[in-house]
Amino acid sequence: MSGEQKMRRVAGGNSYRLGQSLWECLGKRYGRRLGRYSEGLRGRRGTRKGNGVGFRGSQGAVRGPEEAGGVPARIAPLPPGIESNLILLLRHCYAISVFLASGVDWMLVTFFGLKFYFKTDGTTVGIEFGNATTCADPSSAHVIGQAFPHTFGQPLAHFLSATAKVPNAQIITEHPPMRVGIVFCGRQSPGGHNVVWGLYSAIKLHNRDNTLLGFVGGTEGLFAQRTLEITEEVLSSYKNQGGYDLLGRTVDQIRTTEQVNAALTACQDLKLDGLVIIGGVTSNSDAAQLAETFVEAKCPTKVVGVPVTLNGDLKNQFVETDVGFDTVCRVNSQLISNVCIDALSAEKYYYFIRLMGRKASHVALECALQSHPNMLILGEEVALSKLTIFDITKQICDAVQARAEKEKNHGVILIPEGLVESIPELYALLQEIHGLHSQGISIENISSHLSPWASALFEFLPPFIRRQLLLHPESDDSAQLSQIETEKLLAQLVEAEMNRRMKEGIYKGKKFNAICHFFGYQARGSLPSKFDCDYAYVLGHICYHILSAGLNGYMATVTNLKHPVNKWCCGAAPLTAMMNVKRHSRGSGAIPIGRPAIHPATIDLKGKVYELLRQKASSFLLDDLYRNPGPPQFEGPGADDKTFTLSIEDQDYMGRIKKLQDYLDTVKSIIKPGCSQDVLKAALSAMASVTQVLTVMSSPSFGGLQPL
Repeated sequence: MSGEQKMRRVAGGNSYRLGQSLWECLGKRYGRRLGRYSEGLRGRRGTRKGNGVGFRGSQGAVRGPEEAGGVPARIAPLPPGIESNLILLLRHCYAISVFLASGVDWMLVTFFGLKFYFKTDGTTVGIEFGNATTCADPSSAHVIGQAFPHTFGQPLAHFLSATAKVPNAQIITEHPPMRVGIVFCGRQSPGGHNVVWGLYSAIKLHNRDNTLLGFVGGTEGLFAQRTLEITEEVLSSYKNQGGYDLLGRTVDQIRTTEQVNAALTACQDLKLDGLVIIGGVTSNSDAAQLAETFVEAKCPTKVVGVPVTLNGDLKNQFVETDVGFDTVCRVNSQLISNVCIDALSAEKYYYFIRLMGRKASHVALECALQSHPNMLILGEEVALSKLTIFDITKQICDAVQARAEKEKNHGVILIPEGLVESIPELYALLQEIHGLHSQGISIENISSHLSPWASALFEFLPPFIRRQLLLHPESDDSAQLSQIETEKLLAQLVEAEMNRRMKEGIYKGKKFNAICHFFGYQARGSLPSKFDCDYAYVLGHICYHILSAGLNGYMATVTNLKHPVNKWCCGAAPLTAMMNVKRHSRGSGAIPIGRPAIHPATIDLKGKVYELLRQKASSFLLDDLYRNPGPPQFEGPGADDKTFTLSIEDQDYMGRIKKLQDYLDTVKSIIKPGCSQDVLKAALSAMASVTQVLTVMSSPSFGGLQPL
């Protein structure tokens, strides 16, 4: 088998895949000579000075030397006398990262005095379109279709290697010059820079005349047309780095007519062929609106969204997880575990730890499974059971007393930052305060305008919580959750109750002592994990292929993420297929209201991950089963571990769609004119039964489809 055939075998398959990197392969053989990871002045992985070979992370595209522009490359047929030397060098390598391609120019790579020739050609990718999409909530489909007449109902897209034998797949061979803009929206999330890197690599790989412009200052930079051209030199110190400091960000939405028009004008003035928006649920809802507006205005700019948010709440049929969630959970879990060990050592403190994550509790749940604290208060449980602040206080106090009876006067309690909006009376109070804000009433006068019940609750709360509840809401009208110290409120209420129980002789343990922490900013600017580095980089590449295919209003997606990276499947899903419309109530027949949007996915209280927590909750509470996963790993044991959330959840939605299609094809192949009457009758009976069940489940009144 020739060298190129070996490389093709590794990179083959029906998906657009990535394998192990050349750097890792060579490191197996020449590890000591290669030295440790380095990336420019700040990075930990990248091109090593002094030899011409670079790499992208521990998995991903092969990186070229500076003179080659650092574009990914594939092994190509080599000039006489060169191939044998290269194969000799690589014969001990078990894999190599490649992009199947056809192309033109040669790239010379030197490695410790040896010269290798690579093709710097583009990636020939096929695209397969599926059926037209709808939305998960049938009652919202009509509303979304009216609001997005041009972009609702678009088909799914799957990207395949050019060698994949898939009927009706379109091969993208032409890559004219393209101008693309990219903008960070919302809060920074580890891995965002690698989306930029992946997109830059892809556009330069296919046409060196392509231009990538970054908008400086997030959405405000987009409106003001403040741009920075992304080059290899600009990117060199941001590859595999955390934060959004390459371009900066804002938290403003693109929601007003003036803002939408400013974005439209910017894309027209800058002659952009594509606009890539990096962010979470709110930012991608805005991306969908821009895509629709651009079509209506006959603007040629195509809009693409990328799921990047540490909250992990941009999850649906098409998105398995978000860039940044893996990193934030790993970093926070290590911090929590350190606190657990401290609690076990001193045996006299209860730690109340609040975690970032906005309204959903995904981060808190994942961290609990990784670090095994004694107690986790889930916002979704509180909302479902309609627990008051006093109910939660009693639960914690009962747990403290139960542990004290086992001579354990310490513990660790996790609290999601969205808990305050899950407690019914506090949420109602916040809504009333926000309503007064919208009426223009000053902060100093709001308390005097509250209703009697709200005023009574407000006066009961400690002064520091009152001040925090009075803060102006975010641009999406939600409370400033990161500024509301719910952990301190609970700690004070628990301390007061435990003192009362001790005074009355109900509690006979040691004096209750609480220490409070908020883990948020420590994690969101950290170095991205190996998973997030790879995931973000691949999403950047997909963005290019979405734009190259002329698709508008799509999100870059990768499925099969819990498997090794060479089994990942790349595609694109319409943003409108992820939308629904909020209701006033959850009852049957509720009328959709408001604007269609991509809403945060909350914890599935019937899901496998939650069930795993419930199974272990009692042992976590009374037994100190603290687990310390340590810091994120980039090589060796633990480097390829996935989150519990990703590994346990049964998310193979696209796989099931494909399996259903296979079943339907099988039925068609069996039921043909000439088949027996018995076979035909059996098929009709089965299909009638299935159709009846699906019709009921797809009706707007079916309770299982009511959005949270």
